[in-house]
Amino acid sequence: MADIENPVVATDRGKVQGIAAGGAGGAVSFRGIPYAASPVGELRFAAPRPHPGWTGVREAVRSGPAVPQGPSRLEQVMGHRTPDWNEDGSLTVNVFAPRGALADGASRPVLVWWHGGGFTSGSGGWDWYDGGRLAALGDIVVVTANYRVGPLGYLYLPEIGAANLGPQDQAAVLRWVRDNIASFGGDPREVTVGGQSAGAYSALSLALDPQTSGFVSRVLVQSGPFGLAPQDPEDAAENAETYLRLLGVPAGADTAKALRALPAEQLLSAYGRLAVRIARPGNAAPPMYPVLGAPGMPRTWQRALTDGALEGKPLLIGTTADEATSFFAFDPHIQHLTTAGALDLLSAQAGDRAREIYDAYAARLPQGTPAQVFTAIGTDALFRDGSLEIADHHAAGGNATHVYEFDYRPAEDPHSLGAAHCVELPFLFNTFDAYPDSPMLGGVGDAQRALGREFGTAVAEFVRTGSVHDWLPYAPATAARIRHFA
Repeated sequence: MADIENPVVATDRGKVQGIAAGGAGGAVSFRGIPYAASPVGELRFAAPRPHPGWTGVREAVRSGPAVPQGPSRLEQVMGHRTPDWNEDGSLTVNVFAPRGALADGASRPVLVWWHGGGFTSGSGGWDWYDGGRLAALGDIVVVTANYRVGPLGYLYLPEIGAANLGPQDQAAVLRWVRDNIASFGGDPREVTVGGQSAGAYSALSLALDPQTSGFVSRVLVQSGPFGLAPQDPEDAAENAETYLRLLGVPAGADTAKALRALPAEQLLSAYGRLAVRIARPGNAAPPMYPVLGAPGMPRTWQRALTDGALEGKPLLIGTTADEATSFFAFDPHIQHLTTAGALDLLSAQAGDRAREIYDAYAARLPQGTPAQVFTAIGTDALFRDGSLEIADHHAAGGNATHVYEFDYRPAEDPHSLGAAHCVELPFLFNTFDAYPDSPMLGGVGDAQRALGREFGTAVAEFVRTGSVHDWLPYAPATAARIRHFA
């Protein structure tokens, strides 16, 4: 590899040519590398299969298409994205390495990072998650990837081979990293799995699953929705049955054949109708997500922690201060709540404890509206409580544990988002320019970029060493050990 500006690297399926970012301190990127065969035809609703490979040198300067999906439900918070999906060619990885990684012979720690999107949308190839600046800042190799989402990734029809296909894609990515990352200057023995939101849920699952835990050295968990239990197989089967009816697939038909013959647009349209049908105010769960007992989810995370599945793996875990505003700030059903209405919604989730919980949060927010009280309860119930439970358990076992809270709030905040779900992403990746007019971010200046360097540097040091030199490890139930980024 003599040409550092247009480097060529050999993978187990063929050679790829990347491109170097400008400036001597930049990164080299390889985008859109297939890690599995396209999930089309007979491979739709099937476990990922090896890519057949290619001859010659494959250009790897542009990300592959997103997997088929509808619009993100957080577009009003993060910003609009123009659809860029194509089922064919969608299962790809993107690798970002410091310039020296391909030349100096040293093996660098690797971060494999999963995007969020409620198991329904997102792409590792989007500029939101460009890993080049983080790789250069921290002298690490960063890998992002696509995995199937929505019905194509989480439809539960095990009789046709469709069961947690998204997690199976993610496991295939880890195997690709094991087999190929050394060619990009990465160390396959030093792999941190990380991610945000649904990606954090995925990262922890990969670290806990006996089939993939051996690939994982460290774990980075950002805003994981751990208040969301894995989907019960009976509930998942019921949703799948409703979905087939919405598609018009008749009972007794060859289901696999029928599903593989339909246009992807039709599959997405029916999924959208299913989401509307089962939606409930205050419930952030998507129609389809990881199913308990299916591949990648053999047990709950609580059971896995009790069984010692995370022992010995350093953990960096955290949330934003106001997670649930991203889901509720633009929902008129929530914003117009009365106290009685909030108690009704809370009763569906907490039963007889609804009044006790509501009153406790109302006392903490004496000027808060019922919507603000309900949103604060949602932040803790869906995100913070589970994250702290995981941290407490891990630290109590003597494992290296670091906990953060991201407190950045935009100076102008007309929607009262506060430190919203997803707000830390442009800071981690230094991709502020990819979020024009994003309400969660507000203006970007020197202060925001300095906070990004602080957060990105801490994360990269954790990826390299499993600790952060100026950050006291967390001790169970010790709020003073939580590091705040603001």
